[in-house]
Amino acid sequence: MFRISLEEFEGPLDLLLFFIKRDELDIYNIPISKITGDFIAYIHAMRRLNLEVAAEFIYMASMLMSIKARMLLPRAEPVDGEADEFDPRTELVQRLLEYKRIKEGASELELMALDRERMFPRGYFEELEPAVIDEMDEPVNRPTLYHLMLAYQSVLDNMPKVRTQNVTDAPVTVEEQSALIMARLGERLQVSFTSLFQEFREAIVIVVTFLAVLELCRNRKISVIVKEGVNDFWISQRDHAE
Repeated sequence: MFRISLEEFEGPLDLLLFFIKRDELDIYNIPISKITGDFIAYIHAMRRLNLEVAAEFIYMASMLMSIKARMLLPRAEPVDGEADEFDPRTELVQRLLEYKRIKEGASELELMALDRERMFPRGYFEELEPAVIDEMDEPVNRPTLYHLMLAYQSVLDNMPKVRTQNVTDAPVTVEEQSALIMARLGERLQVSFTSLFQEFREAIVIVVTFLAVLELCRNRKISVIVKEGVNDFWISQRDHAE
């Protein structure tokens, strides 16, 4: 069983450490543009989920944007070969390193507490059945709020698109178009297939007219003649004596 913690990131520094560990970044040389974009995207995702964004996260976002802006500003050339030691990221790196040490120390204390819970004082002989341990139920395998939001966004992106199609009645019927074709054949001995559609502009009317041709062929009322060298065919009225 997986346990999902919605308060996995205890603060903005915790979230920044997550990004650094996820992307295997150098904590002493943070790509401030990328990590600022990821941090702001996380805040926007929290707002899309109608989650309240803590003030400390908003403050850290403004701090990252300030560092990014300062890194883009032109710097004065060093005098007499002196090294340019100015780096707007220095304070952020120091805070991250300090928080990382505290977090690692807290994890070690937690492991020590778990080891102490497994110990029993001497003289305690009650037999206990071994607990069933889920190997997947480890902190490293538990999804974080960030993973949950990514899964939620993936579901939204893969939702089937709603398809709307308007269906209207045809302005003509097969019977009406059949009568029209027979009327044409009453005027002329043969009529080309393409000439039947010259006056039609709607696709639905062309479809119904073609169905009328097929219906007349099925009822043996017309004959279809294909002439060599012409990408068309001719329709003539069948003789009832045939």
